[in-house]
Amino acid sequence: MTGPTCGFIGIGDQGAPIARRMIDAGFETWLWARREASFEPFRDSAARYAATVEELGAKCDHVGICVVNDNDVREVCGKLFPAMRAGSRVAIHSTIHPDNCRALADQAREHGLVLIDAPVSGGSPAAKAGALTLMLGGDAEAITLAMPVFESFGKHIVHLGDVGAGQEVKLINNALLVANIGLAHQALEAGDRLGVDRGKLVELLQSSSGRSFGLEVRGRMQSPAGFRHGGALLRKDINLLLELIPEEGGPGASLAIAAKPFLDAAAEPDG
Repeated sequence: MTGPTCGFIGIGDQGAPIARRMIDAGFETWLWARREASFEPFRDSAARYAATVEELGAKCDHVGICVVNDNDVREVCGKLFPAMRAGSRVAIHSTIHPDNCRALADQAREHGLVLIDAPVSGGSPAAKAGALTLMLGGDAEAITLAMPVFESFGKHIVHLGDVGAGQEVKLINNALLVANIGLAHQALEAGDRLGVDRGKLVELLQSSSGRSFGLEVRGRMQSPAGFRHGGALLRKDINLLLELIPEEGGPGASLAIAAKPFLDAAAEPDG
């Protein structure tokens, strides 16, 4: 198809299905990963493989980044920006501090690039179905040009404002999610204390006014210990929100208090 030559960095559980949707939509797509094994799920596709971040950057007009944390994003961008042609776009799909996203946008601008703040929500299943939610911050014209790429893996796509706005909303979303999981965790603990069958309690709550996605997530877990990695990432996001809204008794603190019982349980070796 006619369109930008794309690149994607961060082909893990979330990033791999995003990249696959881009490839299947017909975009020429270059991939880079630290481990050669990460390319295996793409061997049956039209994906192309770069040996270095710099090689990928030199070939692409649009690069998506979906690595784990702020430091990883900074490391990738430090190699990527100098290699890309002026006028190209970089979309940050990772969840990072909004201020770091803004700083990266300034650095991109120095290289003649445009950075779009584009965190996603919905997880791997939504990515595979092309139904992710995208929370966008950045230049309206650049977002319009990037929209065909975003629409290959996203269904609910909202431009929220300048760079950083997408990250702010993503942090609110993740804080609300883990707060709801924390409340569901406490509700199930209450049932245990009262001797209620947990399976029946989850089934009844999910068909009652107390139902929530947080309850659905917690209800599927045999133990919070199985969510240790995800819990650590959500704790990171809660802490980022607390940096933005630090006041005691404020909305960030209230969400953190609700999330704490579950996050603490997930961090325990036996959950």
